Amino acid sequence: MRTRTYYTESQKALMWDRWKKGESLHQIAALFNRHHPSVAGILAQTGGIQPAARTRSKLALTAAEREEISRAVVAGVSMRSIGLLLGRAASTISRELKRNGGPNDYRATQADQAAWDRAHRPKACKLVLNRAAAQLVAEKLQQKWAPQQIAGWLKRIYPNDTSYQVSHETIYRSLFIQARGALKKELLAHLRRTRAMRRSRHHTQKQDNHGRIRDTVSISERPASVEDRAVPGHWEGDLMFGSKNSQIATLVERNTRYVMLVKVAGKDTETVINALIKNARKLPHELYKTLTWDRGKEMADHRRFSLSTDISVYFCDPRSPWQRGSNENTNGLLRQYFPKGIDLAGYSQAKLNGVARQLNNRPRKTLDYETPADRFSQSVASIR
Repeated sequence: MRTRTYYTESQKALMWDRWKKGESLHQIAALFNRHHPSVAGILAQTGGIQPAARTRSKLALTAAEREEISRAVVAGVSMRSIGLLLGRAASTISRELKRNGGPNDYRATQADQAAWDRAHRPKACKLVLNRAAAQLVAEKLQQKWAPQQIAGWLKRIYPNDTSYQVSHETIYRSLFIQARGALKKELLAHLRRTRAMRRSRHHTQKQDNHGRIRDTVSISERPASVEDRAVPGHWEGDLMFGSKNSQIATLVERNTRYVMLVKVAGKDTETVINALIKNARKLPHELYKTLTWDRGKEMADHRRFSLSTDISVYFCDPRSPWQRGSNENTNGLLRQYFPKGIDLAGYSQAKLNGVARQLNNRPRKTLDYETPADRFSQSVASIR
């Protein structure tokens, strides 16, 4: 028979601290010489979100005050006199005694513990109080909007109605902790990450591991106008891989965050470059001046791409995916539509365009909750 694993409060505190720093369940369990399911059981109770530390209200009676009440009652002191002694209203003393057995059975220690237990009532979630807001949030989640996008959109649409203004943390907590009557757990499937517990932002990210490409131009030589995102026309790109050796090219414009998806039949450089050249010719040169890529071998023939399109190609430093931050973020969003392990070869260019259209119509915090489609349309209009 398996014995149950117990953790002390100090061990749980250490567990949460390591979880927030991004350590895995196995790493945390090793600290206690335990198996990782025992750690997962603790963290999963609140969806991987550390519960707030409980504190007593400043208005509540203290344990010392309850001891004074107990002694005064035994001595036959009146409630009014006890109140004057403690600087409390007589009605406060009266309620305290009535809740805890009356003057004859009052015990300070038991009364203090009972008060602590009664106070353990969670604050009502705003999405429980406003069902219309909860319905709006649910609808946007089903459209694969991120909680942060939903929160920003609600604030913009309802600037004068605070009952509709919820933070992205409120949405996450409603999903992971499951406040009764708020959001259904099934909506977790529409999040960018569908795991049952929310991971720390410090959780280890994947590292790129690519070969060498000849005649590359480093990202450090990219013009300053590209770096500060001041003008449109500068793109970031990468390949997203699926099962059965399938892939698609993902492109993101740095200024507007506009997304284009390109169907590619193979990952060899000739196939990828041909697909990128065909795609690039759909846009005026004013809106496609540079392309920043990682060091994947699919871009080995980058010089042919530049000669055919007059688009300069810049390469990130090795193992530095954050230098294409917009593209990395977009690839994460795209996993909502293309989960890992799916065969991407089954998606036509028309279907890829449909997915890109959905992404481009989602509001972005970095755009002050405008959509990439709106911003890109403004850029197109400005060059006509």
